[in-house]
Amino acid sequence: MLRHIEPLFESFLWRSRYIVLSAVVSSLISAVILFTIATMDVFSLVVSVIRYAIGLRADGVDVYDQFHSDVVSHVVGAVDDYLLATVLFIFALGLYELFISKIDQAEENSHYGSKILVIKTLDDLKDRLAKVILMILIVTFFKNVVHTSFVEPINILYLGGGILLVALSLYFTHRSSSHEGK
Repeated sequence: MLRHIEPLFESFLWRSRYIVLSAVVSSLISAVILFTIATMDVFSLVVSVIRYAIGLRADGVDVYDQFHSDVVSHVVGAVDDYLLATVLFIFALGLYELFISKIDQAEENSHYGSKILVIKTLDDLKDRLAKVILMILIVTFFKNVVHTSFVEPINILYLGGGILLVALSLYFTHRSSSHEGK
């Protein structure tokens, strides 16, 4: 009796991997949404910069410092959104390759460019996601530093420590990438 059920159950288990397609499609949709929002924000920023440059400021007062801070904040926010969309995109491709099927075009075209989209193991996916997530954290750190006022001297020391930690994380990430190629 069990001999007849076992192949059916194994077949069911094997086919159940297609549930991953829901995560693949959802991640792709989320990535498209974030790419679209970030791009719309950049176009909106371009319009604001053009209005500022030709002098159509509503208050009629030169507020360059505030405007500059707002522009930098919007650009950093767009970079943050693009990086998160990239994480979702890599995640979707990685899940598909790991659970459903290899993407033949990614393999065929990998010699023309980066192999970041060729994912063979769960560790490959994890490493690629970790690097992009590290970049998101760095951008978020930068965004927060831009809006920080350094009233007390200890705050400047904290900033230096934060920059040192970011530099160390980039160094170790680059170092591990260099050793993987050898």
